Parts: sequence; C-alpha cells; structure tokens
Amino acid sequence: MKKVQEHHLREPIIPDLLMSPSDQGDGDLEMEYPAERGNWTGKLDFLLSCIGYCVGLGNVWRFPYRAYTNGGGAFLVPYFIMLAICGIPIFFMELSLGQFSSLGPLAVWKISPLFKGVGMGTILIVSLVAIYYNMIIAYVLFYLFASLTSNLPWEHCGNWWNTDLCLDHQVVKAGNAAIPFNITNTVSPSEEYWNRYVLHIQGSSGIGDPGRIRWNLCLCLLLSWVIVYLCILKGVKSSGKVVYITATFPYFILIMLLIRGVTLEGAWIGIKFYLTPQFDHLLSSKVWIEAALQIFYSLGVGFGGLLTFASYNTFHQNIYRDTFIVTLGNAITSILAGFAIFSVLGYMSQELGIPVNQVAKAGPGLAFVVYPQAMTMLPLSPLWSFLFFFMLLTLGLDSQFAFMETIVTAVTDEFPYYLRPKKAFFSAIICIAMYLMGLILTTEGGMYWLVLLDDYSAGFGLMVVVITTCLVVTRVYGMKRFCRDIHMMLGFQPGLYFKACWMFLSPAMMMALLVYNIVKYQPSEYGSYRFPYWAEVLGILMGLFSCLMIPAGMVVAVLREEGTLWERIQQASRPAMDWGPSLEENRTGMYVATLAGSQSPKPLMVHMRKYGGITSYENTAIEVDREIEEEEESMM
Repeated sequence: MKKVQEHHLREPIIPDLLMSPSDQGDGDLEMEYPAERGNWTGKLDFLLSCIGYCVGLGNVWRFPYRAYTNGGGAFLVPYFIMLAICGIPIFFMELSLGQFSSLGPLAVWKISPLFKGVGMGTILIVSLVAIYYNMIIAYVLFYLFASLTSNLPWEHCGNWWNTDLCLDHQVVKAGNAAIPFNITNTVSPSEEYWNRYVLHIQGSSGIGDPGRIRWNLCLCLLLSWVIVYLCILKGVKSSGKVVYITATFPYFILIMLLIRGVTLEGAWIGIKFYLTPQFDHLLSSKVWIEAALQIFYSLGVGFGGLLTFASYNTFHQNIYRDTFIVTLGNAITSILAGFAIFSVLGYMSQELGIPVNQVAKAGPGLAFVVYPQAMTMLPLSPLWSFLFFFMLLTLGLDSQFAFMETIVTAVTDEFPYYLRPKKAFFSAIICIAMYLMGLILTTEGGMYWLVLLDDYSAGFGLMVVVITTCLVVTRVYGMKRFCRDIHMMLGFQPGLYFKACWMFLSPAMMMALLVYNIVKYQPSEYGSYRFPYWAEVLGILMGLFSCLMIPAGMVVAVLREEGTLWERIQQASRPAMDWGPSLEENRTGMYVATLAGSQSPKPLMVHMRKYGGITSYENTAIEVDREIEEEEESMM
C-alpha cells in the first residue's frame, strides 16, 4: 500500500488551467474526446477515390485538344517530363502530409501555424470550383435525360429554337455529292440546341444581364446536389463505396466508345491528326507550359482533395505505390480518351467534308456541341449519346465528391467536438448554401458567370497555394524532418529524385508557370463575346482573395504568440506541440506522447507559455526546443 501511495505522489498533477479538453471530464472518470474521423472501409476505397478524383472531365475535353494544338504526338514528350517534375512529386507530397497527420487541409497546418492561411486559400478555391463544377454536372444530366428518346432533339433543324442559319449534316452530305455548299456562315443543329435551347443565351445581353432563371437547368442543378449529398452523407464510408461504380464504369464506356470510334469510316483521319508528331513545336516554351498546366490541373494538386483522401488512410498505407498507379493511370486514360474522341471527329470530318481542325473544339464545346453532333451520325444514336453523357456524369461526380469532402473535412477537423457528431447535417448546410449560390449559373446569362469562375477561381491563386506549400514543407518545416516522417510511415525515405524535385525542380517549374500566366494574361471570352472591364477586375480579385488568405493567416498567427515580432514569427513557424500522427501507437521519437490528454510535458508547454505555471518541466521544454533548433540549424 505504501508503494502504491508513493507511486501516486510521483504522478504529475495537472491544474485545470493547463488541462486540454480531452483531460477534462464531467466530474467522473469519463473523458470527452472528439468523435472518430473514421477511415476507409476497404483497401481499394482510397485508390479508386483518387483515380476518380484525378480522372475527370478534363481528360475528355481538355487533353486531346491541347495535344493536337501543341505538336500532336510530340506533345507527349513534354507531357511526361512535366509529369515527372511536377505531377508525381507534388502528388506524393500531398498524400504524405494527409496520411501522416490524419488532418484536413486546414488543420494540417499545425505543421507550421504561421502558414495556416494557405489552408484557408485552398478552401476558398475549392468552394468556388465546386459551385460551378456542379453546374457542369447539371448540364450533363440535362443531356442525359434528353438522350432518352427515339430521335435526339439536336439532330435536325426546324425546331422553335433554330434560326435560318441552321444546317444539318444530312443536307451538307447531300450537297457535297452534287453542288458544294458554303457552310462557313451556317450553324449546326447541336450548337443551336446548346446555345439557344439549353442555355437560352439569347435572352441575355452579357454578364451584367443574367436574365431569367432556366427552371429546367435549376431542377437539374438541384438533382446534382441531391446526388452529391447522398453520396457524401456518411463521409468516406459512403463515397468510398460509390466510387467502385463511378471510378470504374467510365473505363467500360470509354473502351466501348473507343472500339466504336476506330471502326468508323474516316476514323484514321482524326487519329492521324491527333498524333502526327510535329517536333518543331518542342522548341516553343508555350508547349512546355501547356504540358505543365495539363499535368497541374489533371491531377488536381493543390485543391486539397488528395490530402483529404489520404487523411482517412491507415498510417502505414503504401501511398508510394498508389502515387505511381494513379498518376500514370491518369496519363494513360487521357491518351486513350484522345483516341476515342479524335476517331469520332475524323468520322465527322469525312461526313461533313471539312478539315478536322474545324471540327475539334476544347472545353464544353466538345462535350455539348461537337460530340452530340457526332452521335446523330451514328446508328442507334440515342444509345451512344446516353452512354457518352453517363460517362461524363460519373467522371464529374467523382471530382465533386472530392471537392465537397475536402470542404467538410477541413471545417470539421477545426471544430471536431461540435461538428463531427453532426457531419451529415453540416454537409447538408454546405450543399444547400452552394446550390443557392449556384443559381446565378442557371440563368440565361449563367454561362458567362461559369466562364468567369472557370478562368479565375483556380488560376494563379492555386499556383501560389501549391508553391507556398512546397516551400514551407521543404524550407520551413525542413526536408530532413519531412523525409523522417515519411520513413515513419512507409519504412523507407524518399530517394534523391523526390528530394531534388521538392527542393528545386517543382517550385521552379511552378513559378515559371505563374510568371507565364501573368505575362501571357488574356481577358476572358465566350465565343465572340468579350467580358467588360468590371468583370475582369472581379475575376482578378477572385484569384487574389485566395492569395491574400496567406498574409492574413500570418497576421493572426503572429498576434496569438508573445514576445518580440521576430520571436513571435519563430514560434508561429514551428510545428504545433500536438503535430504528428493522430494515434499514440504510431508516434515514435520526438512525437511520443504529445497528443492532447497525455501525461507528457510537451502539450503542457503550450499552455505554460501562455499562462505561466508549473516550472518543474522547464528542463524538458528546453530540451525539446534545443532539439528543434539543432535540426533547423543543421538544415540551414
């Protein structure tokens, strides 16, 4: 009994002032802990979610167009080089940060609280993108329902929305057989269906005149938000199961479209146009920049989705292997999509008697004008149209799941005691708010707002966020420390390739991208419409606002510390005391017993610096500080 009493006397007594929320109970032995974040329920959930997130609409409507306008097959040379320099290293860095800390894009900045504004900028960017991205899914739903007919509504002219300029391809083909037609001043039925019926853009004079709400688009947008909410209702436990369909089914449809495309007459014309290498293009800096931009946006780095998905992994998940599977799989998918698209465009070129470069378009024009027109030329056109738009739906939903999970996870990780138990309700609030903000996109002038959001919401602001993240991890936190963290998770340290990219090559390439975008800045446009000056200013401010989150976060972090300005900056730039693996069992070395609620002196030092108090741990605090300082000096 005497030994037991002596043992209790030696245990540290923590005053209430110094107790963390998980130390404090309600007067009994129970402790209050935040609700569990949860994990993926299956081994493939994470991998398929990453594949679904990265393989999106851009693989279908952006990569093929960029390839043929930037040297055809020669474009693959800078594409894979930029994948190695920027894509794979930054991808692996994001996964490592998320898995090591089990935290979302906001809370992960415990790694260096001075830069928490980077996380806030990320959330702002993702929120803006999620608003307009779901509108694109709404357009896809509109076309999906319109395909459920015996004859596609955009197949012929003569509808109330058509004009005298409308000319369908059967007339063009008949004209080519007899008297050549001048089709330069004509419009295809699919283009008038898109502009005059779906968008009803003739009801708006520009971005400053949105016009009336298109109720059919409004209902499609509502349906798309309902689908997204139901799929993220239980977080990764529900979305992780949905991706078994949404991440794999597009490949079946893509293969079907590819087989159908290459068997069409004239398909080789399009494929040849797509892949014919023009090596002289490699001497142009524009081609290398375009390749880097394609990698940058295709993999979705900087949006927080990869970090969020990795935060639900088990601590020792092999993300090194997963990085190469997803990044290389994404590149191969883009190339396959190019074959599927350009084989059909070659067929269209032969049918219409015009060059392929007059048929091909980038962006929504390919998905909602050119390809739908191609479908009308095929037997069983409603079936092929339905399959194409169902593929776009599944591609879009995967990315939207990631955007929403990023936002919800980021905020709930900041307020775990209050929001984690109510995650489903909080997700509903977020979806409703974004639906209401997206209503402007369902108006007759909504396409102008969508183009503005697309051009500026994730432009230079996203690059600033990624560059800052890379520099903070390697310079402020320290390359040595970051590699040691990865060693704790995977059992080995990253090789020279990753270290060289993180330290020099990736930041340098992204800075070149940023400078190029600023120097080669071009005002937004939609067709022949040029945006007014005030809209351009609004777009630039949209991008700047996410950048301004970084200095704003620095000011807040510095004000929370004590001492001189330089001392405050030094303290705020160091990792928080509870930074590290989320589970005590995964903490080794300097991370041992530093979770809130443990009896280690380290978390107490956070409170001691603010409130004073116990001095018996001063020697330990000095040792901890000396250890950090020695590491920082050795890295400098």
